[in-house]
Amino acid sequence: MAATPGLEHSRKAFGWAARDKSGFLSPFDFTRRETGEKDVAIKVLFCGICHTDLHNIKSEWGQSFYPLVPGHEIAGEVVEVGSKVEKYKVGDRVGVGCMVNSCRSCKSCDENLENYCSKMVLTYGGKDIDGSITQGGYSDLVVVDEHFVISIPDGLPLEAAAPLLCAGITVYSPLRYFGIGKPGLHVGVVGLGGVGHMAVKFAKAFGAKVTVISTSPNKKKEAIEHLGADTFLVSRNQEELEAAKGTLDGIIDTVSAVHSLVPLIDLLKTGGKLVIVGLPDHPLELPIFPILARKSVAGSCIGGIKETQEMINYAAKYDIQPDIEIIPVDYVNTAMERLLKADVKYRFVIDIGNTLKPSS
Repeated sequence: MAATPGLEHSRKAFGWAARDKSGFLSPFDFTRRETGEKDVAIKVLFCGICHTDLHNIKSEWGQSFYPLVPGHEIAGEVVEVGSKVEKYKVGDRVGVGCMVNSCRSCKSCDENLENYCSKMVLTYGGKDIDGSITQGGYSDLVVVDEHFVISIPDGLPLEAAAPLLCAGITVYSPLRYFGIGKPGLHVGVVGLGGVGHMAVKFAKAFGAKVTVISTSPNKKKEAIEHLGADTFLVSRNQEELEAAKGTLDGIIDTVSAVHSLVPLIDLLKTGGKLVIVGLPDHPLELPIFPILARKSVAGSCIGGIKETQEMINYAAKYDIQPDIEIIPVDYVNTAMERLLKADVKYRFVIDIGNTLKPSS
């Protein structure tokens, strides 16, 4: 009989888990593996709440394994290292993002693109190399191979670093890879949520002109005055869209709802790139005629470990931090309800270290 997820090992751990498709989270005793020779054991101090967590606790992207401890924006402190660990020591400030393993031998892994390895293991809800189901960072402890651990520079607060490990790298990577976040270029950001607001911050830091594209006119002041965007387009305003046709070198589309791509493609210059990083529940339509003007539609998914470390170092150097709301762990179900309504500016971060109390 298959083992119950989270009960395959001997090391005691504690967190909050969903038990079924209701997505309701509650205290959960489970186990972690003992620290292997290349492993790093990390005391979790903060964990960001990603929209992916909301989908997975409700099993909206295929069958989730229950009980499920979510969380892949993890920041904390090293409490134990294996005998062959070279990069970390006890007391180091570290983080863990969306993945905890990969094959290490395919072309993607060789090119530091572990995120595109066909055997990449997700931080939670994935099947690890020993067959156990991974559990995430809404918990007191994680044990991770040192290769997948990110060093967090001293100047970057742990609570701010946590969301960068998903939301940050999700936009940093395509801005760099597709070359659309450069001085002299004009980039659009679709959606102003946890991921979108980081796209604005990184694109501005890279020297690009930034236009936020949103369905909500009331976000204009926030986008320009607080986040530093240069211009703002209301995607439901046909006059504004018409006037902006052919003005953008690239677009980062962070929206996770089903939406039309044609108005966005029309905003691109000849040779422009629309990069999709949002994850709608249903397929998007892509008519061919709008892209015949050498316009490209592409996708991007987080980043490799090397690039994630580069991103964290860049954020620390240039003081790029997400806007966060720190919450206690027992507020997490309310936070999920608010996240569903986009009622957060712009990322919830759970104060695991101070508010997660083991069951008696």
